[in-house]
Amino acid sequence: MLEKKMEGINTNKVIEEFEALTKDAGGVQRETLKKILEENGSAEYLQNLGLNGKSDPESFKSCVPLVTHEDLEAYIHRIAEGDSSSVLTGKPISDMSLSSGTTQGKRKFVPFNDELMENTLQIYRTSFAFRNREFPLEKGKSLQFVYSSKPGKTKGGLGAGTATTNLFRNSKYKSGMKAIQFQCCSPDEVIFGPDFHQSLYCHLLCGLLFREEIQFVFSTFAHSIVLAFRTFEQVWEELCNDIRDGELSSRVTALSVRMAMRKLLRPNPELADLIYKKCSGLSNWYGLIPELFPNAKYIYGIMTGSMEPYLKKLRHYAGELPLMSADYGSSEGWIAANVNPKLPPELATFAVLPNIGYFEFIPLQDNAECMYKESKPVGLTEVKIGEDYEIVVTNFAGLYRYRLGDVVRVMGFHNSTPELKFVCRRNLILSINIDKNTEKDLQLSVEEAGKLLAEEKLEVVDFSSLVEVSTDPGRYVIFLEISGEASEEVLQECCNCLDRSFVDAGYVSSRKVKTIGPLELRVVWRGTFLKILEHYLGLGTVVSQFKTPRCVGPMNNKVQQILCNNVAKTYFSTAF
Repeated sequence: MLEKKMEGINTNKVIEEFEALTKDAGGVQRETLKKILEENGSAEYLQNLGLNGKSDPESFKSCVPLVTHEDLEAYIHRIAEGDSSSVLTGKPISDMSLSSGTTQGKRKFVPFNDELMENTLQIYRTSFAFRNREFPLEKGKSLQFVYSSKPGKTKGGLGAGTATTNLFRNSKYKSGMKAIQFQCCSPDEVIFGPDFHQSLYCHLLCGLLFREEIQFVFSTFAHSIVLAFRTFEQVWEELCNDIRDGELSSRVTALSVRMAMRKLLRPNPELADLIYKKCSGLSNWYGLIPELFPNAKYIYGIMTGSMEPYLKKLRHYAGELPLMSADYGSSEGWIAANVNPKLPPELATFAVLPNIGYFEFIPLQDNAECMYKESKPVGLTEVKIGEDYEIVVTNFAGLYRYRLGDVVRVMGFHNSTPELKFVCRRNLILSINIDKNTEKDLQLSVEEAGKLLAEEKLEVVDFSSLVEVSTDPGRYVIFLEISGEASEEVLQECCNCLDRSFVDAGYVSSRKVKTIGPLELRVVWRGTFLKILEHYLGLGTVVSQFKTPRCVGPMNNKVQQILCNNVAKTYFSTAF
């Protein structure tokens, strides 16, 4: 693809602009809301609510209710069906982003427009400027495990794809990425390839061919990076053969991908021998990434929330290379940038950009309280350090006072804008009666059980859960995929450990009086969670957008079916 040459950005200037924006975050927020409402004042949705052209925060909050996606579904459906009138926005929406569906079991359409594209580039520029100040990149390429779904159309002819696909196919994206030294070592044909497994193999191969030039390793989510190097363990000798002979493996059958790779491959026995020697010399693949890519400065991707369980394995592959968490956002749009890149992912915070949307925060006294209990939202600059909130977003693409469902904790302030830490999804809760355990509680419980497995030199590959209420009393069911064979004694102790590690008072008291039954551990066959990934790929999700569903609800019966059909062993807790 021919593209106009674009110079790199001035990082000092970007940082100065960010500092100026965040010095009066409250004022910027008022101006941003005014701009959103002036641009979209003619929208039917806002007209029906009686806003009548008013653009101040007080009128906005008194006229416009808090909503979830369900409340806007009818409006979004009309747009997707081809209604080009001002339904949610002043200007027509041309594209829809599709959420992955891994959280709720159902994919959602979310409006996407040029303003959201600009917000994306602003977030990327901001975090790059701070990142590059601490870890300057040299001229080179990056190894990016990125994948694009096929571009689709809604019934009304709007473009429809994942949020990442909408980015990759936007002409501004490529030039913007080039400006922040975010050039992928793989050709477009690999990114847009029809088969994920073939694209992943070719990403690895391209990385090896350009190994000296690779400045960092990236994927949208940490899961995709771990998956890539788990795959590398299986195919490294085949990759060496391709490099030695200058011929692409027959496993890659997509013609467009083969033709693109043919342009890069030349017989190179010296490189093949070098990689073979390096891989053979590793101890259990520790430090694989810096061994393969000696000039890489860091590994970059979203590593918070549901990605935290993959950090242990990622650190194993990374050796001494720093892990850096990417910015905070969702299919609905971006919220905050990582301006403290030296913090490890577990401590990562994200500074809200006050000009990319209008943000409100619902105070939460208890992370796991009922999702629909109303509390009075506060403004961006009114939040308090150490407190937890649910984020409410108003953006430039037709979402007004939209409850994102994310719980965040305010860790501090950058000038006058808050720095947020992601805590959990608010609606992902294991609950039978008075017990309430969040995704984070589940993660901590699995981590404790993982310590027992680590003593046996085993690890948790992935995990999920469900609430079993078809029997009385109901119980928690935890699914674990483990890297090898563990003894019956160890697995029984893992089961007890999982049960004991849920410390929510409602759960513990319910277990003691037997109103919640013994926790059930189901150990699944190796490859079970790959089958879940394949299921979502079949629905049109791309790997770089995939998140393993941690709590599988009744709506997600296909995933339940995959898990339940692949159980190798079952254990019941004797902890209470």
